Amino acid sequence: MQTTGGHECRTPVPPHVLQETHPLHSKSLSNEENLKLFGTCNSPNGRGHNYTVVVTVHGETDPEYMGEAIMKAFDRKNLDLNGPYFAVVVRTTENVAVCIWGNLQKFLPLGVLYEVKVYEADNNIVVYKGE
Repeated sequence: MQTTGGHECRTPVPPHVLQETHPLHSKSLSNEENLKLFGTCNSPNGRGHNYTVVVTVHGETDPEYMGEAIMKAFDRKNLDLNGPYFAVVVRTTENVAVCIWGNLQKFLPLGVLYEVKVYEADNNIVVYKGE
């Protein structure tokens, strides 16, 4: 890990903007319970999202890793249908952040990844640091 004047260097990677669609639906609930819990977000046709993902690493990293781990895996997909993680986990912004963290860990050396921020909207931001 790099340091400057005794301070750890953290590098934000340029943001990635993802477009995806999904319905909010839990297989463990009835259709009525899903509708009550998720409202119009439970539409079988899904709803669209634009997420902005900002990754911060210790030191420098190859931006191609970000494209591979984030854009290729998530952009322009129905996450509920295009990956094993969301086949069993309800797709929330929190779980998107956890899944992106897991994907990035496959490409980056241990200890390089610092945090993943996922912006669903200006007032809905999830910060995940691997906890």
